[in-house]
Amino acid sequence: MGFKKILVTGADGFIGSHLTEALVRKGYTVRAFVLYNSFNSWGWLDDCASDVKGRFEVFAGDIRDPHGVKEAMKGCDAVLHLAALIAIPYSYHSPDTYVDVNAKGTLNVMQAARELGVQRVVHTSTSEVYGTARFVPITEEHPLQGQSPYSASKIAADQLAYSFYASFGLPVVIARPFNTYGPRQSARAVIPTIITQIANGKRQIRLGSVTPTRDFNFVKDTVAGFIAALECDTGLGEVVNFGSNFEISVGDTVHLIAEVLNTQVEILTDDQRIRPEKSEVERLWADNTKAGELFGWKPAYAGLDGLRRGLTETSQWFLDPANLKNYKSDIYNI
Repeated sequence: MGFKKILVTGADGFIGSHLTEALVRKGYTVRAFVLYNSFNSWGWLDDCASDVKGRFEVFAGDIRDPHGVKEAMKGCDAVLHLAALIAIPYSYHSPDTYVDVNAKGTLNVMQAARELGVQRVVHTSTSEVYGTARFVPITEEHPLQGQSPYSASKIAADQLAYSFYASFGLPVVIARPFNTYGPRQSARAVIPTIITQIANGKRQIRLGSVTPTRDFNFVKDTVAGFIAALECDTGLGEVVNFGSNFEISVGDTVHLIAEVLNTQVEILTDDQRIRPEKSEVERLWADNTKAGELFGWKPAYAGLDGLRRGLTETSQWFLDPANLKNYKSDIYNI
């Protein structure tokens, strides 16, 4: 497509930092939009890979501020929009913030992109918008079910992104990754919760419900999906799943991680970690056919073998004391 300068919103986060590194390595000029804070922290980009450090521009702002979003986007050919609030439990008691960040923030991105004539916008969705699977594997035609305020805010964001394609011809692709995991992931997610507890010597692992199934997607595969959506001529106005097409329960994931770490564990139910009954998404399993057809994308970490390899890489990162010290594994992170 000839894009040269890319704006990545949410570049300070888990997926965004990996994506920023990958884009820099591919030769793109990257402007990393990070959340302004008084510590002048760039999130995970403070500790980015040595071959990438100093090779990208940083813009500190707030996705909720339309002026700042537009200022950050000036001179950029394309936008990868990842900035969002993502923790589901936190959305139960602060839903207003999720509407501001996820819905209004997305509106700010789309409006600025339209006004500045940006040539490609890749908007980040989530498998949570599907709710509990009504059929599997889940295709992009599956109904949307806002079973948490987080999910509802992301459905709103997705529809706003699509509306700018349909109404104004904005070149938008909606990337819908399933449960991404890997180095740097927040401890509020299940895989880091398990690994950090084991790494800190716990053999009784505190979790919420262990019966729900998930389709875990290694972060390198998710990043490859975003880059494919950026670089391909196809997919405008489309929603595209990025998942491994492999389903595993949370309980079985615990035992697989224990196997990777060569240990044995016991699962203890922690009531504060259990979602309200009707809010829990019981089953997620991605059909990734469309991503292959449109973008030629396929997961390199697919199936049980791929999950085991991804968990091995993830565990090695978390076991490094320099990384593990950033996590409070002894408390529940909402």
